[in-house]
Amino acid sequence: MNGREPLSVVVTTHNNAATLDACLRSVSWADEMVVLDSGSTDATLAIAAHYGARIHSQPFAGYSAQKQAAIDLASHRWVLLLDSDESIAPPAAALLQQVLAMPAHAGYQLWRREWQFWRWQSARSRLNHYVRLFDRQRARMSEHHVHESVQVDGSVGVLDAIIDHYGEPDIAGRTAKANRYSTLQLADLGRRKVSWLRLRMVAYPTVAFLRYYALRGHWRSGWAGFIAARIHAFYAFLKYAKLYERRRQSRD
Repeated sequence: MNGREPLSVVVTTHNNAATLDACLRSVSWADEMVVLDSGSTDATLAIAAHYGARIHSQPFAGYSAQKQAAIDLASHRWVLLLDSDESIAPPAAALLQQVLAMPAHAGYQLWRREWQFWRWQSARSRLNHYVRLFDRQRARMSEHHVHESVQVDGSVGVLDAIIDHYGEPDIAGRTAKANRYSTLQLADLGRRKVSWLRLRMVAYPTVAFLRYYALRGHWRSGWAGFIAARIHAFYAFLKYAKLYERRRQSRD
């Protein structure tokens, strides 16, 4: 451990053989790798075993609940939470180990670089950042059905470290995800009193497109950035259209 806090890397999986090898290889320096699987039928479990991960299985309980269950299986206090299609570059790994020598916060945000169909997003576009390194005794997953996040009880730092996210490799996959996530988000939207639904269906997709394409700088990624922005706008439309449909069906 070289004088640092021991680290558990936590990953949830389901048929992720295409990306899991790169994910686990990038964190092979960690003190423990925990994989919580939900019924993989491909080589996912064999890859996890190859890297010496502790493998557990349970039926998929939803994104947030599944990740929390995986975090609860960790042996160590400090956790690095990764998706199975993410990996840590060597410079980021070195920085994480330095931080763990003397953590100053209860959690840390890391930047995430997105693969957009056939290229990485432009280096001059804006990266999203998420809490991924944290003291699990002072953190829990949010209860959102999608876009779940780590909620930290304490201060949060930001590390100059990048997670590479491969995500959906093609347009069909990203469109299918937008359709799936917009359906799942109905449960979260149902907790709020969302008004002006017809106006939101008309206006919000354009706002979402401009925010993603122009303000976040994905126009710098060429046609890949344009297509990603259009799918993002389609997702914004779908979630409100489906909520409108549900309300009409309930009323009729």
